[in-house]
Amino acid sequence: MLFGTSNFDRQSIINSTVALAKATRIFDVPVVLTTVETKSFSGNMWPQLRAVYPHAGVIERSSMNSWDDADFVQAIEMTGRRKIVLCGLWTETCVALPTIQAIHDGYEVYVAEDCCGDVSQLAHDNAMRRVVQAGAKPVTALSTLLEWQRDWANRDTYDAVMDVVRNHFGAYGIGVEYAYTMVHGAPATVFPEYVIPQLAEAHK
Repeated sequence: MLFGTSNFDRQSIINSTVALAKATRIFDVPVVLTTVETKSFSGNMWPQLRAVYPHAGVIERSSMNSWDDADFVQAIEMTGRRKIVLCGLWTETCVALPTIQAIHDGYEVYVAEDCCGDVSQLAHDNAMRRVVQAGAKPVTALSTLLEWQRDWANRDTYDAVMDVVRNHFGAYGIGVEYAYTMVHGAPATVFPEYVIPQLAEAHK
């Protein structure tokens, strides 16, 4: 589905989605993962996203509208939450349709717009207008992360939030790194050493 996405840079969509996923781990937010027709059409969930949830189950469905899938709706109900942060591909179908139905069923839905993609800017913009008219609130991965953090005095999550910022949020992350090292004299962030992958058996 990402092949056909052209409203945002595809790598940026992956980046924002992984950042949002990490935020759910930091703040222990229940997550429902779902895919559609992976074997015959859509392909597997991104490995970058699976790495954030290595042990989570994924609901496989045939419907474009996840709210038409009983297992998905049951999984949402089992979280006990009435607010949903929703994202996916494509915005006009797999995001807009369940958003509208969830709102109809009494949920408050926040669409993480930078984690969504569609076949054109027009398609994405029309979908966002449609969900906003239905009562959804547009947010971004960063705004959601910061709203969950709320207060920099919350030290239990502070370092984890800053790690996400430095890894995923461009100029903001660069600014944080600069402030840490140049202003406060902290040591520079150390990333894991790059290891060149070994030649796979299939390629020998």
